[in-house]
Amino acid sequence: MANSKPRARLRREPMSRVDTAWLRMERPTNPMMITGVLMFAEPMSLDRLKRVVAKRFLAYSRFRQKAVDSPTGAVWQDDAHFDIDWHVQLAALPGRGDGRRPAREGAEKRALERFVSQLSSSPLDKHRPLWQFHLVERYQGGSALVARLHHSYADGIALVQVLLSLTDTERNAGRGKDLAKAWLKQDGADVARRVGAVERYARLGGRVFGKGMEMMQDPTLAGVLAKEGGEIARELVHALALPDDPPSMLRGRLGVSKRVAWADPIDLEEVKAVGRACDCTVNDVLMAAAAGALRSYMIERGDDVDGMTLRATVPVNLRPLEHARKLGNHFGLVFLDLPVGEGNPVRRLERVAECMNNLKSSRQAIVAYGLLAALGIAPQPLQELALELFSRKASAVATNVPGPQQPLYLAGCRLREMMFWVPQTGSIGVGISIMSYNGRVHFGLIADARLVPDPDAVIRRFGTEFEKLLYLALMGNWDHALDPASAELLSGGAGSVNGA
Repeated sequence: MANSKPRARLRREPMSRVDTAWLRMERPTNPMMITGVLMFAEPMSLDRLKRVVAKRFLAYSRFRQKAVDSPTGAVWQDDAHFDIDWHVQLAALPGRGDGRRPAREGAEKRALERFVSQLSSSPLDKHRPLWQFHLVERYQGGSALVARLHHSYADGIALVQVLLSLTDTERNAGRGKDLAKAWLKQDGADVARRVGAVERYARLGGRVFGKGMEMMQDPTLAGVLAKEGGEIARELVHALALPDDPPSMLRGRLGVSKRVAWADPIDLEEVKAVGRACDCTVNDVLMAAAAGALRSYMIERGDDVDGMTLRATVPVNLRPLEHARKLGNHFGLVFLDLPVGEGNPVRRLERVAECMNNLKSSRQAIVAYGLLAALGIAPQPLQELALELFSRKASAVATNVPGPQQPLYLAGCRLREMMFWVPQTGSIGVGISIMSYNGRVHFGLIADARLVPDPDAVIRRFGTEFEKLLYLALMGNWDHALDPASAELLSGGAGSVNGA
């Protein structure tokens, strides 16, 4: 009798509704990938990277599974032919194949930006697990790692933490036991309250979403829905009633090519100082600086921005940070005003802070989570309609991820800088990304090449816009919050403050 070993049965697990929604949002113009760039101070070998990935990243069994979609639903299925050599690959920048020819730092950075742009434009192979790492062995005296992971695995907060779970807090340490303590603290009570409401809103999401689609056909239903559905209905009515974002150079027909760039980092303590001077948060300061950079770029390109306000969709985490390494999408979306038509930098900051404060007291993020759950089981035509409806109401996606505030090491190499971008959805073609790490803030932009062919022209303005706020904060009266009128006086008149 032959001694044959029975073939292992492939596991199949149902995909959650929200994860299915992100899987089905994939478009040639907007691949649903979260893309990260990690830059290291020392050269990293491919073999050492593979060992770390095999030990820590693949400890999550989900990353050995591929997504299988069908009209009856999507599932995660083990990949019978999983090959780590395909998922973790060596890469070389043009002109740097052997690493012996020195290159100027600026030229090397531009070459890496072009490489990341190419990868951000290329969808992952849907017949394999939806992730891939590309190691540039020699970059600015060290190495660079480009990571691509599909949004259906998890949201940006979770995937950033999963990637950073590959790191240690010491060069020669084992698994970094103190890594969790390196993260910025969040208001756990506030997050916990939101988590407690998520399931209740998700269950209501399908019913309210159906009513919302009816309302599009018959606006008179809005009042009835608001009376019958309570708070969640009122939030949905508000979202549906938002006018489309105004026409600008940041909106238009999308192509299939992305462009990526990132700025030199700024000091986190300086950002906090501006926040204290203006009585607002670090996030408010950074988003106001981003709005100022967009304003200056748009004016240079000939856009009339006078009085214009654009919106960005902003992901909001709906689970405690200590649970963020659990895979799956657990976040909602809110609409943040970007007052690009406001020339006074302090008034622009005030408007961003006011909008943020209003969003904190709303249930908009949890409503969006419920709608995404409903979209995961909706027919394809309804998905397309809803995606287009909501994406017309914003011109950008914006994320701000607080990272560890101490040096980290991966495979014995010190992590010098990092940047991540979440995908844009529907007809949105611009992504703003802000990440703090080791006392510095990193700012990056990803954009459709038809809309913003030169993202470096935007990102180099970010530091300038922040420096305006820093100058005004340092020159102001520290006993009182800086106000727009004081900013006018300190700058020597409206001309210099309100200029592009």
